[in-house]
Parts: sequence; structure tokens; C-alpha cells
Amino acid sequence: MKKLLFFVFGLFALLPSFSQAVATDSILKPIDSLYREDQFYVGLTFHLLGDLPESVAQSGFSGGVHLGFIRDFPINKRRNIALGAGLGWSLNSYGQEMFIGEDDNNNTIFRNLSDPEVDYDTNRFSTQLVEMPLEFRWRSSSPDSYKFWRVYTGLRLGYVYHFKSNFRQGDNQVIQTDVPELDRLRLGTTFTFGYNTFNFHVYYSLNPFFKDAQLNNTPVGITTIKLGLMFYIL
Repeated sequence: MKKLLFFVFGLFALLPSFSQAVATDSILKPIDSLYREDQFYVGLTFHLLGDLPESVAQSGFSGGVHLGFIRDFPINKRRNIALGAGLGWSLNSYGQEMFIGEDDNNNTIFRNLSDPEVDYDTNRFSTQLVEMPLEFRWRSSSPDSYKFWRVYTGLRLGYVYHFKSNFRQGDNQVIQTDVPELDRLRLGTTFTFGYNTFNFHVYYSLNPFFKDAQLNNTPVGITTIKLGLMFYIL
């Protein structure tokens, strides 16, 4: 995870110069009146957890890295309004005070680590997803303009192909990767706006992580809001 984050931060540092190089080179090319904004995207987000069981709180850092490609389908003559569909990959980590384990009968255990207070070193779960972004896109671009305002909004469908809950307490470690209550199909709304390379990004999940799960007779759901930056490479 740390190596991947270092790689992504390094990539971000090169993006402005890369974008400038693309713009400079394209001055020498004929203007394409049928241009598309086909784009690779790279994003970093910070996560806020919601719908947590009572007395369970978010703890530590929660964040994610997102990579993918979106195909652009203009729907007007000026080509500044379009639909977008793509494919991506997402890695996310969530720190919180809810232990996830299993009993001797392989039934999932959800336990509050703050009541009674439990001394532990690490408790978080992580997900890896394949995603399909679907967007309605507006921008102030033109065939000869490479710096423009954009507003993209839409849905993001995802499937969690890898889940890992990690609890560490001294020399004791509990790792859980198979949780029947986990809803692996993810659905969220997205909103991205900005100018040129730097764009603010918001994701709001429409379905909770867990279904038919209980903690002290209280439903366990957990939703997330992702806030961060999205970078586009033409």
C-alpha cells in the first residue's frame, strides 16, 4: 500500500509537465473538429464513514487510490457535452472501531472495540474493486483548447473482488477475508469539477458495505463518502 501511494504521488508530480508537453506537441498537429476527451484518470481520496453502529467510530486514516480509463461519447455539435463510460480499479482502506472475526462455527462476529475499551494496535478493513464509471460530462473545451473547466457527474458501479479485515493486538493478529454479510456489489454517485489538471472529486455510496449483519442487536451497515482529487490524462 505504501509503495503504491509513493508511486501515485510521483506520478502526480509529473502530470503538469506531461500535460504541458501534450499541449505543446499538439500545436503542430491539424485541429481535430471531431475530438473526444478520452481520458485516463488517477485519483486520491480521503474517506468519511457513515451509518456506523452506535458508539462505533472511525479511527485512523481512511483513504483510497483509483485508476482507470473513460471513453468519451459527445452528444452535441460543439462536443462539449458528452456521455462517458469506462473501466477502472480502486484500492481502499477504512480504519474504524469494529472488530470483524468468526466463531468456531464459522459465523461472522462483529464486536465493538470501544465499549468496553479494548487496547489494540490496528483495526481496519480494505477492499480492491473493479469499477465501471458512467458519467454525464460538460466542459468548456474546444478543438484547439487544452485547458478548460469540467463538470462530470454520474454513477460508479463496482465489484469487491478482494476484502481483508485486519486486527492486530500485540502478538495476536486476526485476518478475515471471507465475510458472507459483505455486499460485494457497490453502487455510488460521483461528482467531479475543476480546471485543467486538478479536479475535486466526491463519491457517495448508495448501498452499505454489510447486509443482514448485527452488532449487539443493532444493524451493521456502514456507508462512505470519498473526497479527493482526480487527475485526467488525455
